[in-house]
Amino acid sequence: MIAKFFQASKIALIIIMAMWSASSFAQVKKKKYIVNGYVGGYRGLVNADEIDAAKLTHINYAFVNVKDSMAFLTNLKTDSTNFRKLNELKKINPDLKIIPSIGGWSWSENFSDAVLTPSSRKKFAKSSVDIVREYKLDGVDIDWEYPGMRGEEGNVYRPEDKQNFTMMFEEIRAELDKLSAETGKKYLLTAAVGGSKSFVNNTEMDKVGKILDYILIMTYDYGGRNVSHHTNLYPSKGQEGGSSAHQSVVDFMAAGVPSNKIGLGAAFYSRSREATTTDQNGLLQASVSGSKAVAGQGGGYTKMKDEFIDQKGYKRYWDKAAQAPYLFNPENKVFLTYDDERSIQKKAKYIKKNKLAGIFFWEYFNDPKEYLLTEIDRVLP
Repeated sequence: MIAKFFQASKIALIIIMAMWSASSFAQVKKKKYIVNGYVGGYRGLVNADEIDAAKLTHINYAFVNVKDSMAFLTNLKTDSTNFRKLNELKKINPDLKIIPSIGGWSWSENFSDAVLTPSSRKKFAKSSVDIVREYKLDGVDIDWEYPGMRGEEGNVYRPEDKQNFTMMFEEIRAELDKLSAETGKKYLLTAAVGGSKSFVNNTEMDKVGKILDYILIMTYDYGGRNVSHHTNLYPSKGQEGGSSAHQSVVDFMAAGVPSNKIGLGAAFYSRSREATTTDQNGLLQASVSGSKAVAGQGGGYTKMKDEFIDQKGYKRYWDKAAQAPYLFNPENKVFLTYDDERSIQKKAKYIKKNKLAGIFFWEYFNDPKEYLLTEIDRVLP
């Protein structure tokens, strides 16, 4: 009798656990739009338990280095652990895709050499996909900053980058197709691209757009000689023709990229500018020459919201034309530019209206309280 009781209890427990598991999966509603968050693994171990997997469709793991014409895991021990932990998030959201992002601002200096010849491109493509194969990941993301342009000081770049950029993706796609034949699974190929017209001019986006699944336009880090926004949806009044997310989307679509492959970028961090005057609360004023990360920089959005917005001498303003917020402190003339819940709403509306693929953001842990991710989850089904 006791043995039968325990056997029945065990069966009941298994059924309950199965029902709980099915219920957990059912709570993660499949999204119509992509919500892609970059997670920085370059710092070391990622606390995957703090990632709200149910609100994401993709995680781009930043970054994989480029060395000797190969995709290279510089921090093998922590990278491999991070891949395992991120893959475990699929227990919460089985549709979640984990994709290693190769390059980034600091690790793009060797791209031009890595894809210069047919043999080097094949070597690079194979090594990229070997990482996907070994760690059971879901595709490859390329963040080359930038083909045909310097990017970070010391980067190698050459005119041939324009065609080699395209051929690099052709090689990676061919390697991913081989992997698909092995596993029966579809793998994604994506790219983070600069939002400038010069990026479009230095690439063949019409051809690239046919190869890639998604093109993530980095509609942030805009800048200029004057104090202005860094992640604005539209230009400010008086700055028509200036940098904006809308202009970037227009440029890429004009170059032949389909709207349904475009991801719009959101910044989970602020940038600071130092104005020479308090006129117009710093907006569009001349910036202090050579000023870098000036005192008062807000940092990530959680810190911005909790410590800076309408605090410490900073007052919040809304630029109606740009559809973007900013802070200004008249005492130190520091201007802080960032995304907030309202600008996220505007970007979501823009994504829906223009039938874009969805949204992505840098970087997940810049907003640990999830103020912005919660808003994205609310406004993008």
